Amino acid sequence: MTSVCFYFQVHQPFRLDKHSIFDIGTGKPYFSASDGTDLDNQAILNKVAGKCYRPMNDLLLGLLERHPQFRVSFSVTGTVLEQLEQYAPDVLDQFKELAKTGRVEFLNETYHHSLAFIHSPEEFRRQIQMHTDKMKDLFGITPKVFRNTELIYNNDLADVVQELGFTGMLAEGADHILGWRSPNFVYRSLGKKPLPLLLKNYKLSDDIAFRFGEKGWKEYPLSAEKFASWVNSNHGSGDVVNLFMDYETFGEHQWEDTGIFEFMKALPTELYRHPDTVFATPSEVLASADPVGEIDAPHYVSWADVERDLSAWHSNDMQADALRSVFDLEEDVLSSGDEQLIDDWRRLTTSDHFYYMCTKWFADGDVHTYFNPYQSPYDAFIAYMNVIHDVQLRVKEIQSKREAGEPVPLRKVT
Repeated sequence: MTSVCFYFQVHQPFRLDKHSIFDIGTGKPYFSASDGTDLDNQAILNKVAGKCYRPMNDLLLGLLERHPQFRVSFSVTGTVLEQLEQYAPDVLDQFKELAKTGRVEFLNETYHHSLAFIHSPEEFRRQIQMHTDKMKDLFGITPKVFRNTELIYNNDLADVVQELGFTGMLAEGADHILGWRSPNFVYRSLGKKPLPLLLKNYKLSDDIAFRFGEKGWKEYPLSAEKFASWVNSNHGSGDVVNLFMDYETFGEHQWEDTGIFEFMKALPTELYRHPDTVFATPSEVLASADPVGEIDAPHYVSWADVERDLSAWHSNDMQADALRSVFDLEEDVLSSGDEQLIDDWRRLTTSDHFYYMCTKWFADGDVHTYFNPYQSPYDAFIAYMNVIHDVQLRVKEIQSKREAGEPVPLRKVT
């Protein structure tokens, strides 16, 4: 018996509006572009909702009705949940319908899709609790399985996640941590209290996520029948095939005219042609299969780029400067008591801001360009640092008034 474990990452950051040096100290909002450009959060959310979220949610609800044993799982960031509440509440209702089926598992992650664990373990824990609270509030559930931002993982992170009470964690099935071993088994972390791990089968996952519509690919066009045969060939040599990918793969990254929706609609039927194929959520896999070995990851791994490390967010001086600047403000911002300032600061910890500053322009260049709303990494860095300087001014203003004994008008989140 081999399980197929579908996991979809749903995420939209709050993109920064253009912020010049002349905007510092003027009170200009950070995330309020409304010009229909790639920095306009509402316009982008509505576009992706129309191309991906609504049709794909409908498709999955149909598959769940047609196939009683069908299962999928999601991790939905707090930043996209907020945007769905504001701009597309009908999509949020669809996710609630999926949750009500009892056959869709929702996972936990950092609320702001941040790199907090690397720079502030305390803020990492706070953002996990924020996400837990949001999932309870919106869906009435408490996630049991954790996935970190961009599948970033190492031994130390596993220890913290285990201490927080999660029953398992998702990670990248990178060759350099697996060695000769297959990702198609449950593993455990290296530690005194090992945490069960599910590792992404990156080859099969990326066949859908990245290569599906690539006409130069030797396997193009990829049919559901062909893909199911690849998955089913793992019978006898694995307990689970973990297919982890961005939800926006469907309709946004791979457009409707590639046939991606028809592919997904047909896939369960094709997979079920093998009598020993089942679908399972992460929790169901962890409950049914014991770990077969230990994963030692002393260094960070992720699911980004060919290196599968942190270089997408942390490989040049601009990224290092920006990350250091935002987390240096943590104590002063949190102690300010200004909810709007704290919310703005947390939105600045989202990993996408640092991804936009990446200067790797080789094999991964096309991917980075696709996801980058700025003209260049340098434009992204300048806009970000101008906002950081504005946050510093807001902090100093609050501190100065308190030192002078003046009343401080603290703002609520709007």
